[in-house]
Amino acid sequence: MFYYLTALFIIILDQITKWLIVKNMYIGESIPVIDDFLYITSHRNRGAAWGILQGQMWFFYVITVIVIIGLIYYLHKAAKGKMLLGISLAFMLGGAIGNFIDRVFRKEVVDFIHSYIFSYNFPVFNIADSALVIGVGLLMIQMIREERQSKEKTYGENGTHHS
Repeated sequence: MFYYLTALFIIILDQITKWLIVKNMYIGESIPVIDDFLYITSHRNRGAAWGILQGQMWFFYVITVIVIIGLIYYLHKAAKGKMLLGISLAFMLGGAIGNFIDRVFRKEVVDFIHSYIFSYNFPVFNIADSALVIGVGLLMIQMIREERQSKEKTYGENGTHHS
């Protein structure tokens, strides 16, 4: 239940922030938060990350439904007793649903977090995108931990094989 509440929190935060952007800013408007680093910029995306696959809504609907089903399945099957795995899947679930809501109801995704990292103009993103990236990062950490634990069981902590 904790994992679903985490996903729900992400969805609510994502949708509230997007609603605030839509209601209070015109497309293209930008508000500096930290000059030359972070801006709130009203942007719309009809594609995937970095605007690829523009206008392919049915593709996104099908893929997102498959991803959501897969995430829920793994939350039930694989996350029992593995908190980091459960949290990573919950973040990905919340992010996937957050952007799915936009695609279904707005026919586009509302993006607004705009940053310049070492003078690179990073593509504008949102809370759902952030949750997806954090979830994938946590999943990678979980996978590395599991691989390390598996090797320790096989070879022992000093790296030598025990027969």
